[in-house]
Amino acid sequence: MGIFETIKKVFTGDEKPDRQEASTPSKPAPLSEETYIAAIEVERAEKDGYFRRDPYGPIEDRTNFSGLSYYPPDPAFRFTLPLQRAEPESLTFQTSTGDERVYQRIGTVEFEVEGQPAQLAIYKSEDYDELFLPFRDATSGVETYGAGRYLEPVELGSGELLVDFNLAYNPYCAYSDAFSCPLPPVENWLTTVPIRAGEKIYKKPESTN
Repeated sequence: MGIFETIKKVFTGDEKPDRQEASTPSKPAPLSEETYIAAIEVERAEKDGYFRRDPYGPIEDRTNFSGLSYYPPDPAFRFTLPLQRAEPESLTFQTSTGDERVYQRIGTVEFEVEGQPAQLAIYKSEDYDELFLPFRDATSGVETYGAGRYLEPVELGSGELLVDFNLAYNPYCAYSDAFSCPLPPVENWLTTVPIRAGEKIYKKPESTN
């Protein structure tokens, strides 16, 4: 969403528009933990406000909407990872409504969570410029949305990606059955690795009427 563009610049080190190197992606600038957490909290508050105001958004009961639920921001879930590129491969994703969508698998990233190794595939769509990382993990269906969550890694121009799970979010079908959402393929199911970062399960508000 364009509404969060300014906040995302903080994470990529492009928060100053007059920087000489701003036109070339680079590694994220060092951030203090306080600044980083504050930026995450601002982004979340902005999203709550957007969902509360937008009559075309995914929240069905905006009157009683009190905000989304998240894990506390944790810099340990912010990774700079080399993209292990592969020959682009077309894959068909199933969706929450039984439709199908085609994505290009462009490579993988590897990382560790609490000492456990993990690997996730990175995809691209013909319809969007952003990279796409759908995933399920050991929290899915318990602490987080059962069908999985999404993330858009940021290309840093050095063969590396910024993968920040604090920005992981639920697809719109987590809030309403009116939406059709791609489901993470089996290769992106981290069945034994918990990613306790980003958005949690959405619990629909109880009407006060």
